[in-house]
Amino acid sequence: MSQNDGIDLETSLGYLLKEASSALRAAMEAVLRPLGMTVTHYSCLELLAQRPGLSNSELARGAFVTRQSMNVLLQALERDGYVVRATEAAVGRALPTRLTPLGRRSLGTATAAVRSVELRMLSGMTADEQKGAFRVLQSMVRSLRDEGTRG
Repeated sequence: MSQNDGIDLETSLGYLLKEASSALRAAMEAVLRPLGMTVTHYSCLELLAQRPGLSNSELARGAFVTRQSMNVLLQALERDGYVVRATEAAVGRALPTRLTPLGRRSLGTATAAVRSVELRMLSGMTADEQKGAFRVLQSMVRSLRDEGTRG
């Protein structure tokens, strides 16, 4: 295959988005690691703070991991005192999960660390550029999700 048959990585927006995503994740991992957290751990706590009572499946979707991975994480978080899960499902089989006071305190520290990463990421942009980038990224996500539901 010649170079002209592939995607030009220097001008590929998809490749740049993946590179940005990878850089963001690495920066988040770097500030969360000293707190004893991973990005997935943080994401789970943040989701539970904003949407208390989410099921394992809902948490997995929100944190972009498998249900099995989320179940392992929830077991560890419960064992370590960050979350509590109902012993019986109120409806169906889903066991809603809630943050404990320890989970809330840990989340507060982690949120400040993650916010510092996001501020660093956006530091070269004006407020209008940030709003524009947000709209563009939302549009890309919508387009890809819409296309995935067609046909």
